[in-house]
Amino acid sequence: MKRTRLLLQTLLLLVSAVPVAAQLNDTLPAIIEPSIDHNRVLFRSQLRPLRGVAGAPAPFYTYFWEFGDGRYSFEKEPVHQYKDTGDYNVRLYATNNYDDGKKPPSRLKKIKVGKKALLATNSTPAFFKGTGALEMITNQQPRPGEDMLLLLGYRNRSGNSPVSGSVMLLYNEKEFAQSSFDLAEARTYHQERTIGLDSVLAYAPAEDREEAPAFRERRSLFAANSERGVRVGNKPQLKQFLHQQMATYRKHHIWRVQSVAAGQEQFMFVQLNTLPEMIKDTNAVVTITGLFIPDDPSLEVEQYQLELQIVASHDPNRLQLRNRRLNYRFTGKNRENTYKIQFQNTGKGPAKRVAVTVTIPGMLNPGTVEIVDIKPACTWCDSAYAYQSCFDTVLTKDSIQFIFKNIYLPGTQQEGISDPDSTMGYVRYRLRFNKGMKKLPFTSRASIVFDKNEPIYTNRSVGRFKKGLSPGIVLGYGFIPGKKAVDVLSQQYVVGLTLSEYAAYRQYWQWELYLGKTNTVDTYEGRFRGGDTILNGVGYKVEYRDHYKHQSVLNLEAVPVFFRYNVNSFLVAGAGALVGVELERRTAHTIDTYVQQANGQGLQLIKGKYEPHIESLTKWRGAIFADVQVGLVRHGPAVGGRFLQYISPSHQRLFVYASWKL
Repeated sequence: MKRTRLLLQTLLLLVSAVPVAAQLNDTLPAIIEPSIDHNRVLFRSQLRPLRGVAGAPAPFYTYFWEFGDGRYSFEKEPVHQYKDTGDYNVRLYATNNYDDGKKPPSRLKKIKVGKKALLATNSTPAFFKGTGALEMITNQQPRPGEDMLLLLGYRNRSGNSPVSGSVMLLYNEKEFAQSSFDLAEARTYHQERTIGLDSVLAYAPAEDREEAPAFRERRSLFAANSERGVRVGNKPQLKQFLHQQMATYRKHHIWRVQSVAAGQEQFMFVQLNTLPEMIKDTNAVVTITGLFIPDDPSLEVEQYQLELQIVASHDPNRLQLRNRRLNYRFTGKNRENTYKIQFQNTGKGPAKRVAVTVTIPGMLNPGTVEIVDIKPACTWCDSAYAYQSCFDTVLTKDSIQFIFKNIYLPGTQQEGISDPDSTMGYVRYRLRFNKGMKKLPFTSRASIVFDKNEPIYTNRSVGRFKKGLSPGIVLGYGFIPGKKAVDVLSQQYVVGLTLSEYAAYRQYWQWELYLGKTNTVDTYEGRFRGGDTILNGVGYKVEYRDHYKHQSVLNLEAVPVFFRYNVNSFLVAGAGALVGVELERRTAHTIDTYVQQANGQGLQLIKGKYEPHIESLTKWRGAIFADVQVGLVRHGPAVGGRFLQYISPSHQRLFVYASWKL
């Protein structure tokens, strides 16, 4: 009886511990459960329970299935029919949206198809959204430390003849100090093979061709993309073009593709590891570029650029600023800032109205808004007929509202929806700065309302200015206002260089280096009477001798610590420390000797000069100071004054100067 009771208590303890373990362990991999019926396979999965984020919509998973035969699906429980028998490697990439844990790791599942079908029909999601030969999508936005799948699709859209060429992938932009991705594996299903740049050039056409311009805007599932058709006349031109592309990125990979039939679409599955040391600035935008380089000289080289936003958590509704680090020196009131607000209907039914309200920081002018692109594509409401799908904007002093009316945007949980792209939309727009903008971060955030549901809030997108460097020149004059210390020369003319942050708004640090030279200072050392001397063999009686000392100093002074605060655009105050050394101190002595002439008719002056004594790097000193400056203190000319307290030897000095910050 006691044993039975002890066993029951142990079982109850284990059962109660299971949910806790499941709740805490967010590293459980995705478990794939296939149900195989001849060549037809139903795929299901087991994933860890989701943990919702307070205040966010209900968490959910998005799915990307790779079936191991070059096909894929976004459905939760897809059915796939294999054309041939054999072993297939199936992978599931599940992404946890609005969840506070880690993404479930993907795991390989091998399945065996034993019977061959005469006909296999599958409803593959529509991949190509534009008219180009190359496109790319990812299963998620990059999150540091998570694996990510890049689906690269290419096709023959040229006509009836097969097309051969090269596909080039470029990643890890040199713009950023850290690398973002590591190419872990590329799974190909159509005899694509890895080649080098020399092999690409070997297939290049030799004859000249006309240059053709083409930049075509397009849309994609996860990013803003652009397609470019470029005519490349010959091998040198192609080499130059490819090197221009490669100059932007650290890494590239090239595949050779052969004999793509007319109308055929083929896919490569590129697994990328997002490196933990990738850019720490979430909401930063990185790009991956793909090139399709055909052998046929009549076809264009096509470029597809995929923009990806680094995220701290997965959220299908987001606000993105394309260039988040601006150079203030080259930013004027007409500088355009390109934003993109992406939204997704995650409900069980379609949305007819979507209202996106974005707050506008004070530095940007809502009246300059320019719509670049929208999805779903609509006409403007002021020109639409009754109940037509249309798009409208409402401007206020500090916000813009974008409204999609009378549209049909399916929900991800809606029955029969297998393509997540159909549930997504976006607004891409530009804004310009106000006149007299300040060098401060500027923050935007959007709220999205589907029909009459509660608003969903996006991330905060923060734009910042690069610090930049501002060199400057200084011309000044220093003097000692009171009694000077022994062996300290009072007057000093100075030329200097400064280095600081460009046009800092409030506080900043500045570094300075000065070269100063005193005028020659004459000091009367005293008079000595009496004595005799002989000149040219004639004896003279010395009445007196006057002794003079002549000194000049060349100084080098550096300011390693100088904190400044811009009170406004015309006044700055600061304090700092200075160290200095005498590069050279030149000391010379002269003696004026007055002697009685031999005929006794008066005094005769005889001047004597000694060789100068030169000392180098012998006297070091330090000082602390306070500084005030007026003028165009952030950028331009200004004048200032500085009070310095020297330590060794102890004395004060005033320094007045004019400066110009470049």
